[in-house]
Amino acid sequence: MKILVTGRNGQVAQSMLHSTQEDVEIVALGRPELDITDKTSIAKAVQVYKPDIVVNAAAYTAVDKAETEIQEAFAVNRDGAKNVAEVGQDNGLPIIHISTDYVFNGQKENGYKEDDAPGPLNVYGLSKLEGEWAIMEANPNHIILRTAWVYSQFGNNFVKTMIRLAQTHDEINVVSDQWGTPTSADFIANNIIAISKQVTGKIPPQNWRGIFHLVPDGKTNWADFARTIFSSLVRFQAKFGKIPHVTEAAYQTVATRPKNSVLNCDMVKQTFNIPCKNWTWYFNDFIHYSDHIN
Repeated sequence: MKILVTGRNGQVAQSMLHSTQEDVEIVALGRPELDITDKTSIAKAVQVYKPDIVVNAAAYTAVDKAETEIQEAFAVNRDGAKNVAEVGQDNGLPIIHISTDYVFNGQKENGYKEDDAPGPLNVYGLSKLEGEWAIMEANPNHIILRTAWVYSQFGNNFVKTMIRLAQTHDEINVVSDQWGTPTSADFIANNIIAISKQVTGKIPPQNWRGIFHLVPDGKTNWADFARTIFSSLVRFQAKFGKIPHVTEAAYQTVATRPKNSVLNCDMVKQTFNIPCKNWTWYFNDFIHYSDHIN
């Protein structure tokens, strides 16, 4: 099976490239060879590499910058997603698209299900939501995977930011009243590959099309996640800063974040037989096997 992945330099695409799953060829492309805002470049890549399925992992993810770079966010997250879906439809290919917990407003007390009403609080979330709508309209053979709080050894993410700040700060302010589930990019990548095998197999699972939530089990808040990071990094000899309890109101950001980003993943587990452990298991595995985190 051959999987074409957009957004080559992103965390998920890089994790897919480093996957050790057998019988799978990962072709990850990015700009300038493949620019999802340029439909022609997508069509050319499909013609050249002839994949069995396309994974759209390209995204504009600068949540705060998106409040002013509105056109750029929608060009990638909505229009680019539509381009990928249309090229897939033109070539008879299913599409897997990565979306976000930020399509919700965070007012629900427990985990969000796929059919809960969206209500993004920021431009980034709205651009991703409209990207979901565009894909559903353009290609019926789609899987939209909403995930959250992604970290890896690649690119920029919360784990790497905390490690960097710990070297120079005695105290680090991290909000303690926003809840979600830290998600390893390896977890996402491996499950995308597993789902792709099922979808492109001779007997695909019933009702495989649609929106699914994909995060590990459990939840935490950003401050406690930071504490977990520091307590796990003894071998990095990092200087661990104090993390006081800071509320969202006291730590203002340009873009408003949802207070509750916890996602209910029962549907993806049942449909694709996805095994899920608590997020701490995947994080400890990540720390154990990561040679270095720059």
